[in-house]
Amino acid sequence: MHNRLIAWLRSKREEQGLTMRDLAIKLEAPHSFVGKTEQGERRLDVVEYIQYCEALNVSPEEGLRVIRDD
Repeated sequence: MHNRLIAWLRSKREEQGLTMRDLAIKLEAPHSFVGKTEQGERRLDVVEYIQYCEALNVSPEEGLRVIRDD
């Protein structure tokens, strides 16, 4: 499930033409935060997940549907 959610977040970032650095700037986080998250080296907690979605202008509920509907 976690891998599907991260793949969804990565695809949303790429659809917007954002680099990992661009997203890190929006999140006010180090570039390594995005890199480690997208490589599966770290997990997002609920608050971080919502912030990630807000930075990408996507609905957190949409991401949850992605993992629930499998």
